[in-house]
Amino acid sequence: MSLALQLALFVALGFLAQWGAWRLRLPAILFLLLIGLLLGPALGWLEPDVALGPLLFPLVSLSVAVILFEGSLTLRFSQIRGVGVSVLRLVSVGALISLFILAAAAHWLAAMSWELALLFGALTCVTGPTVIVPMLRSVRPNARIANVLRWEGIIIDPLGALFAVLVFEAIVSRQQGHSLLVFGLTIVSGGVAGTIGAFALTHALRRQWLPEYLQSFGALALVLLTFAAANEFAHESGLLAVTIMGMILANRRDIAIEEILSFKEHLSTLLISALFILLAARLSWPLPPGILFAGLVIFLVAQFIARPLGVLASTLGGSLNWRERALLAWIAPRGIVAAAVSALFALRLEQTGMAGADLLVPLTFTLIIGTVVLQSATSKWLARRLGVAEREPHGVLVIGANRVARTIAGSLAAQGVVVLVSDDDWFDIRAARMDNLRTWYGDALSEQAERTLDLAGIGQLFAMSARRETNSLACVKYRVEFGRHRALRMRIIDRAPEGKGSREPASMLAAPRLFGDAVTLASLEDRLAQGWKIKSTRLTDAFGLDRFLATHGKESLCLYGVDEGGAVHVASSDHSPRFRSGWTLTALVPPPVPAATASEVAEGLD
Repeated sequence: MSLALQLALFVALGFLAQWGAWRLRLPAILFLLLIGLLLGPALGWLEPDVALGPLLFPLVSLSVAVILFEGSLTLRFSQIRGVGVSVLRLVSVGALISLFILAAAAHWLAAMSWELALLFGALTCVTGPTVIVPMLRSVRPNARIANVLRWEGIIIDPLGALFAVLVFEAIVSRQQGHSLLVFGLTIVSGGVAGTIGAFALTHALRRQWLPEYLQSFGALALVLLTFAAANEFAHESGLLAVTIMGMILANRRDIAIEEILSFKEHLSTLLISALFILLAARLSWPLPPGILFAGLVIFLVAQFIARPLGVLASTLGGSLNWRERALLAWIAPRGIVAAAVSALFALRLEQTGMAGADLLVPLTFTLIIGTVVLQSATSKWLARRLGVAEREPHGVLVIGANRVARTIAGSLAAQGVVVLVSDDDWFDIRAARMDNLRTWYGDALSEQAERTLDLAGIGQLFAMSARRETNSLACVKYRVEFGRHRALRMRIIDRAPEGKGSREPASMLAAPRLFGDAVTLASLEDRLAQGWKIKSTRLTDAFGLDRFLATHGKESLCLYGVDEGGAVHVASSDHSPRFRSGWTLTALVPPPVPAATASEVAEGLD
């Protein structure tokens, strides 16, 4: 098989794994590793070492550098200050407990040296949002548990990578007979290179030296250059440099990094997909004697000892009850950082001749597969048995923060419906916050939304952006989450400009039209400008829909009803709800007609 075909196969299989994970709502890393294991050790079709030769280590190194930079680019210190005490303890005390327990297990069960065992513990004490978020969407625990797990993954991902890099650099310095001075020089070099790279990019963006379409390209080039230059100056300082560079950029308020982050997300998805298939395909089979058994026992230690003790120590004295703590103690899948960085470190340590380095990857991959498979299969059942699973979610995700979207979102929130408004327009989001609406600033279609968008309690989508393509793609994305008939989009205008043809999306992008075929964003904007108001009324046997329309005008537009259980029944092109007694009907009603003046009455009599 030619090198070109193998590289193309990495990309194609990576896409299929990501697509399958999206369809099944499971972490993509599981599919990627299984494909690599099947095509490499099982069938022998992929041989990365033979195909890539001396290019293998540089390609893996540069890919991991981009992945770590993208991860650290999401760590904002303001977000750490805003999370609860339990989360901060989990990423500090809990992580250290897991680290030392896993290190001890690797030392005693797999006969690893203490140095290598500590590196294994540093790598495998880390969860991550790429594995946590898909699991949370399947399990649907209550909001308290979901927030703790989500924020734990977001924060510990880059911090864990940074700590693992420090442990690795200490091991390499000692392995090569270097003194503490050399180790310190490595740390300083990484910090200085990362700081210089961050401020160079900041300066270029603030001075507008880069056109918008070159900003992401320039950032990528500078990241790779910073990584390579740091390694040239001090061996193994490059990963530390790009991690620090990302953290600095994430916390600068004088530059906009959203476009760069979006580009890095897409690039990281590509690199992760190809990289993990490649790394899994490198595993030799059969494993060294006793390693499979040791890996399974270490997995059991992680699942039943390390994680429960870490959660117990981190949540003592907190507000979580024992049922919530039990589910937290069960859910801790390992993910991207553990797989990618362990493979890179193993390659480097094998080159230095360190004994036991070849055990790092199989033990890490065994732990990843074990935690993902077991927890994905059992967490939903456990959450229900413990009584900490969310009930049927009735909340609404509103994409768009324009005036119409804010008005609808405000009417829903006033009735106790969970509402989350998302938009990438800062001024509209600010207006929504001024209306006391819960908001998320960013692109709801991005990978960042996959990691950080909190959908606890959300069960419907109202796509109300002024951009037709955004609405259509949002429905395609979230129909998997909510169901086809619960992802609705609003029409933008009544019809296409004359001579331009239809602007309706293709059938594969089609979705039920919010509030019906005849209602558009433009028409609602016009009505609001004319003084139409949102009116919510509880219907009774004596005051039903007919009385409501007779009171407020038959031209009133019925939008949705909220039943006694809190479910939202919305009018759409596919469904016209029967507004029943006991429901709260919300409609857009015209302004009252002013009473005729005496002179007008007199003129009428004449």
